[in-house]
Amino acid sequence: MRRVRLVRLLFVFNLMIAVMMGTGIALWTPDLPRAELEGRYLARPGDLATVAGTTIHMRDRGPKGAPAVILIHGFGSSLHTWSAWQDRMAATRRVISFDLPGLGLSPPDATGDYSDRRVAEILIAIMDRAGLQQADLIGNSIGGRIAFTFAAAHPERVRKLVLVSPDGYESPGFTYGEAPEVPLLAEALRYWLPRPLLRLSLGMAYADPNVMSDQIVSRYYDLIRAPGVREALIDRMRQTVLVPPETLLARVRAPTLLLWGEEDAVIPVSNAPSYARALPDVRTVLLPRMGHVPQEEGPDRSLAPVEAFLAG
Repeated sequence: MRRVRLVRLLFVFNLMIAVMMGTGIALWTPDLPRAELEGRYLARPGDLATVAGTTIHMRDRGPKGAPAVILIHGFGSSLHTWSAWQDRMAATRRVISFDLPGLGLSPPDATGDYSDRRVAEILIAIMDRAGLQQADLIGNSIGGRIAFTFAAAHPERVRKLVLVSPDGYESPGFTYGEAPEVPLLAEALRYWLPRPLLRLSLGMAYADPNVMSDQIVSRYYDLIRAPGVREALIDRMRQTVLVPPETLLARVRAPTLLLWGEEDAVIPVSNAPSYARALPDVRTVLLPRMGHVPQEEGPDRSLAPVEAFLAG
């Protein structure tokens, strides 16, 4: 099934590039006004804050004195991917989610730096701002890579770690020690973003594409058109230089839960044993009939093992 989806996606990508090159038709997709996006997706004015010299959109919910958990989303996503989990956990925990710089409602980073090290600076600043010496950390996809990299570098700041379908190992287009070449299609995103193409791309993240409602597609479509986001996505891609993750994973001291959808078509579940071998203290939970974003696809079923792990 994963192979069929990838073949279908590549076919559509190539077809659309051919149409553009062959006919010269420009499908210009302009940015949306920031005020309009904040009207739709900013829950509280105070959710925008200056952190480590740049503006960050974050949600800090739940009792301030309760155990704290911080949620880090993946590439092209936003803090909204965690909405269901955050709402449920905030009954008993302090739950902080935030948009990575240049994604969601966080404007492009004022420094222009999109490295994992820069995100670690921002994460420390968020914790210090919240008065947290330590927190549980949950990351999905590249958010997972950021989370285990942070846990390796700052073990004293992480109590427990949850990695949801984490990025980190080599994959097509990403070679250790080398910045990737940005595909022509990604470059073109600056100017055009057909909604059907976005829907097809997002569909890869779900084992059941029917879960992907029009509301979800609209949210992704809107937020990727926030001013500066598409340029920041390309910059983040250009600045991504992977290192073999085993050394980092071996330095993680926090007990770790590895959570993976068995039908993940974005980052294969076959990577899970490599993480399990490298992490010193790890428990692996595989989720049948789920894809790359189980927190969206089945929030109740995917959150259950997370809550049990954090409470244990």
